[in-house]
Amino acid sequence: MTEAIAEGSVRALITPEGVDLRVRLAPVSERALALITDLAVIAGILVALTFATLGAMSAMNIEEPRAAAEIIWLLGFFLLRNFYFTLFECGARAATPGKRLMGLRVVARDGGVLSADAVVARNAMRELELYLPVSFLVSRGTEIDAWVILSGIVWCGTFVLFPFFNRDKLRAGDLVAGTWVLKAPKPVLLPDLAEQGTARAVFAFNAAQLGVYGVKELQVLESVLRTGEPSALQAVAERIRAKINWLKGATEEDGDFLNAYYAALRRHLEHRLLFGTRKRDKHDRS
Repeated sequence: MTEAIAEGSVRALITPEGVDLRVRLAPVSERALALITDLAVIAGILVALTFATLGAMSAMNIEEPRAAAEIIWLLGFFLLRNFYFTLFECGARAATPGKRLMGLRVVARDGGVLSADAVVARNAMRELELYLPVSFLVSRGTEIDAWVILSGIVWCGTFVLFPFFNRDKLRAGDLVAGTWVLKAPKPVLLPDLAEQGTARAVFAFNAAQLGVYGVKELQVLESVLRTGEPSALQAVAERIRAKINWLKGATEEDGDFLNAYYAALRRHLEHRLLFGTRKRDKHDRS
């Protein structure tokens, strides 16, 4: 991938804390491969379910095992068709096995937490985008039904090509649910930020200043520090100073301040956790 293409796929994702995280959109080709992988997994599960059902029916000497197997197959297909994508994308990784294989994940476009409602909405649209038009294509009928099949081809083609005609490569389900699919490569284990940097004796934070934020803000701060973008470092440093009433020194650098606050906040939260108290975010008053 050239640098121009890479830059064209980069977007700004503003978190609720006001931090601008630069993210990269998933290429359409990788999303297609992820979908094909997931459909192959679904087909494999159905094939295994069919053989297992036939074997069980034969072992129990049940009459007409084929009819019973068809009923169980249809039930399994219904459950996988409606809940496979939804259950996996509602998980912590927000990705199906196919997306995880390609290094992709589903994210809310507003920078907030990906809700179950959004996941259900984006996958409910797959019925119109994929399953229904495909059922038209594989159907057999008379000459009159040919118009229905032709309509299915046009319908399917419209939804298949939809990501190519919008800037953010969104499918119709993403547009309805307010989501997008981002490239999330497997992270490399990076050095511990709490162990990096120079001596922090000049930065002494009291319990009240450290009690303002929780685990969520600590994770956002770590992302900003690892990115190292000067504008983001300055914006976050100013926000934290204002929040904790910290007066900036004449020679104080934003990066040094944030590294020191990160290390102190992490120690503070870990110490509280030892006593069974976990502060999830700045709104948690426990």
